Amino acid sequence: MERKRTVYMDHAATTPVRPEVVEAMNPYFSERFGNPSSLYALAREAKEAIEEAREAVAAAIGATPEEIYFTSGGTEADNWAIKGAALRGKGDHIVTSAIEHHAVLHTCEVLEKQGYRVTYLPVDEFGRVEPATVEEAITEKTVLVSVMAANNEIGTIQPVRAIAEVARDHKVPFHTDAVQAIGAFPVDVDEMGADLLALSAHKFGGPKGVGALYVRRGTRIGTFMDGGAQERGRRAGTENVPGIVGLGRAIELAVAGMPQSAPRLAAMRDRLIRGVLDEIPDTRLNGHPTERLPNNVNVAFRYIEGESILLMLDALGIAASTGSACTSASLEPSHVLTSCGLPPEHAHGSLRLTLGHRNTEDDVDYVLEVLPGIIERLRAISPLRGEA
Repeated sequence: MERKRTVYMDHAATTPVRPEVVEAMNPYFSERFGNPSSLYALAREAKEAIEEAREAVAAAIGATPEEIYFTSGGTEADNWAIKGAALRGKGDHIVTSAIEHHAVLHTCEVLEKQGYRVTYLPVDEFGRVEPATVEEAITEKTVLVSVMAANNEIGTIQPVRAIAEVARDHKVPFHTDAVQAIGAFPVDVDEMGADLLALSAHKFGGPKGVGALYVRRGTRIGTFMDGGAQERGRRAGTENVPGIVGLGRAIELAVAGMPQSAPRLAAMRDRLIRGVLDEIPDTRLNGHPTERLPNNVNVAFRYIEGESILLMLDALGIAASTGSACTSASLEPSHVLTSCGLPPEHAHGSLRLTLGHRNTEDDVDYVLEVLPGIIERLRAISPLRGEA
C-alpha cells in the first residue's frame, strides 16, 4: 500500500512539543546555561526559572510550590511515591489496581520480592475500580493506596475522589498516577484527595525526560535519590533546567486550553467510535463508554492481530498503537484488557487511537475511510476466523 498522508493518533504514547514550549526552553540550552546550585548571576537565572516552573505546576493542580518535586518523568515519580511511602510507612501492605501502568505494577512487584504484600484490585468490564473493594482490601498494615486517575490504554477515568476518601478514613496515604489526566480534565489535588500525584511533561505538549511528583505537606515519604541537596534535599542530581522550564510552560498551555480542547477532542473521539462500531462488525469498544478520556478510542477486532493493523495503518501514514507504548514489544496480551474480561485472542486484536491538538475532522474522515478495508483484508486471511 502506498502512503497517502500523515495522521498522528498516538498522543497517549507521546505528544509533539508545542512551539511555545520550545521557545521557552531554547535559552536554557545555551545562553542561560548556569548550574542552579551555584551562586553567580548566570546560576541564579536558572534557579529562578526552575522556581517559576514549580509555581506553574503547583497552580495547575491546586498545590503549593513547596509540594512539587521535579523528576525525570512519570515513571520516576511513580517509583518515588510507592517506594518512598513504603520506606517510611509503619506496615508492609500496598493496595493498587490490576490495570495500573507498569511503572506502578513493576514497582510493586519489586517490593513484593523485598517482603511487602500487595493487593491487586480487580476492575469491572469497563476497567473501573469499585471503591468498596479498596475498603475491603485495607488492613492495619497498609502503607499506601495507589490507583491511577485515568487509564493509559482504554481511557477509563477512575472514581479517585471516592477511593481517596476510603484511604483517608483509614489514615492511609493515597497516590494517583495522573500522567494521562493533565490537560484532559481538571486535576486538583484537594478535589481528588491525592497525597501523592505523578505527572509527565511529554503527555501534554512538553519535552520527554521530565516530570513531577506532588507530595502533600505532612505526607511521610523517603528520599528517592541520594547525593546533592537539589529539590530541597529529597531528589539529588543537577536539575534538567530546559526540561523543567518546558514542563512549566506546557502545563500552563494545557490547562488554559482545556475548556476548548477537551470538548473538541471528545467530539472527534465519539465520531471515531461511532464510525468504527457502525462500519466494522465483530468490534467492541474497550473502556467506559462515557467516563473516559476525551481523546481516547480503544477498540478490539475479533479474529485478527493488532500488530498487523498497525503495520497496514502505518503504510497509509497513520500512527496508532495497540496499547501502552511501554509494552509495544511484548507478545503478551494487554494486562488491562484481560483484567477487563477480554479473552486473550480478542485482546490481541485491539487498536488504540488517541487524539491531540493537531488532529482535525479530516484526520477522522481518513481513518474511517481506510480502517474498514484494512480489517476486512486481514480477516480474509486470518486462520482465527476459520476456527470461529
